[in-house]
Amino acid sequence: MLRAEIGVIGGSGFYSFFDDPQAVHVSTPFGDPSDDIVIGEVDGRRVAFLPRHGHDHRFPPHRVNYRANLWALRSLGVRQVLAPCAVGSLRPENGPGTLVIPDQVVDRTFGRAHTVYDQTGPVVHVSFADPYCPQGRSALVGAASDAGSGSVDGGTLVVINGPRFSSRAESQWHQSAGWSVVGMTAMPEAAIARELAMCFSTICLITDHDAGVEGGESVRHDEVLRIFALNIEHLKTVLRAAIARLPHPSADAAAACECQRALDGMQLPIELPG
Repeated sequence: MLRAEIGVIGGSGFYSFFDDPQAVHVSTPFGDPSDDIVIGEVDGRRVAFLPRHGHDHRFPPHRVNYRANLWALRSLGVRQVLAPCAVGSLRPENGPGTLVIPDQVVDRTFGRAHTVYDQTGPVVHVSFADPYCPQGRSALVGAASDAGSGSVDGGTLVVINGPRFSSRAESQWHQSAGWSVVGMTAMPEAAIARELAMCFSTICLITDHDAGVEGGESVRHDEVLRIFALNIEHLKTVLRAAIARLPHPSADAAAACECQRALDGMQLPIELPG
């Protein structure tokens, strides 16, 4: 089977990201992932790309099979995941086109499968105090800074269930809590990656001011897509530079990132892939 060291989970605009891409279908204990995974070279690194919503954007945020997506990537050898996403801004000073690399997340989703460890057997509690990989974040922050456009290092991403956008009251509540951006797909994606001992980092592209933010209008899906399309090439440039900055996998388990040691010493109810 084809192998990769780095995974990218994002929109269908990333299909043109690779040199000589090859598609592979992966089945998992949790069903099929959102789509076939495309593997190719990015500046000498083996990268696997998975369209989060499917190549035709058929899965709304609450119906994405996050467990299958992360399991499939791990089964191909991926241990470091970069996950770009579109978000609304909760800060008046951060407008459309700004890139935010959050260091915290708040989960307001419901009804989603939030763990790969729901079998009868040993209970698995993983640490999630710092949800994003420090190595991945450092690579993204450095790449965004080098790109020379507006970027923000740090902040809290609040994840709502969707597919609807927030009411003004909800948006004002999120803003009053001090959170930075709002999206629909970052959880349980990040938590499942930690459960699978994978490094995971996200970079958020702001497409709008959320409805309750000063100056924010009612959010429209067509406008979100328009702003995302205008900024996709810049986002791909930043991701390509971040991939080059990521450390190469270490043969020494003791030298691996803390994320990849999240399960050390634990008895698991299932055998992990890869």
